[in-house]
Amino acid sequence: MQTTIKKEITFSGVALHTGRDVKVRILPAEEDSGVRFIRKDLPGFPAIKADGANVVNTNYATTLGYGGVTVSTVEHILAALYGLGVDNVDVEVFGSEIPILDGSAGEFIRKIEAVGITHLMAEREYLVIKRPIKVSEGDKYLMLLPSDEPGLRIDYSIDFSHPVLSKQIFSRHCTREVFINEIGNARTFGFLSDIEMLRANGLAMGGSLSNAVVVGDRDILNKDGLRYPDEFVRHKALDLIGDLSLVGAPVSGQLIAHRSGHALNHRLLQKIVRHRPRWELERGNVRRLHYNNNSERREAVGL
Repeated sequence: MQTTIKKEITFSGVALHTGRDVKVRILPAEEDSGVRFIRKDLPGFPAIKADGANVVNTNYATTLGYGGVTVSTVEHILAALYGLGVDNVDVEVFGSEIPILDGSAGEFIRKIEAVGITHLMAEREYLVIKRPIKVSEGDKYLMLLPSDEPGLRIDYSIDFSHPVLSKQIFSRHCTREVFINEIGNARTFGFLSDIEMLRANGLAMGGSLSNAVVVGDRDILNKDGLRYPDEFVRHKALDLIGDLSLVGAPVSGQLIAHRSGHALNHRLLQKIVRHRPRWELERGNVRRLHYNNNSERREAVGL
């Protein structure tokens, strides 16, 4: 069944790119309402639905917009909601950007778990992949394949050809427990060499060692080091889950990613919408769904 949170959640913090302090409230919502971002700092409290059609910018974060109103850096809170199985909430934002907190989805996860989740009266829909869907750009690519496992499996690889950030691979079936323990606490990261350029363009104004892993020429600048030896690829998986949630339903299939980012993630969402015969929406318990097209997994190469 569809879910929402049991009671209101509040938090505040600095926004990564604008550097401003922002307050946020997450409120329970009715079935079939999905996730809505509500700009409480603007007249009329305009709302933006968390939907791939409302993505207006993918430059160093995912930004949603509607009617000229935007809210940015939504990927971590969306990942937390998706990973914990929360379908319907209203996210009231007193600013234009979701706070970065510690650079991961960890605080969102802890606050949602603290208030609890309640089931609603409507059945959940699952987007079940029946035939391969692929997008690519140079050596970067994303592939969604049918799977005989219920739920979402992610196989993510990165390679930055850097002494610290070399090839990393993360492969997991993304259950709720795996998301909480192995993905949700992985922090965003950036290169020290890029910070000056970002700030010259009005980005990363709120970035610091308390909310990001900063990579120098040959080492990590954070004194406490990494939370996982492969924290970088785990965070890329976190971002991908948040962006994928904008398709509007939990996905059942295998997601293979190599060096993807917000822009390519969004292209995958667009292709999913355009290729309706390659997936089906099914209601009920995902563990009862059947996967009959695994032979078509071979189609993925060269799509």
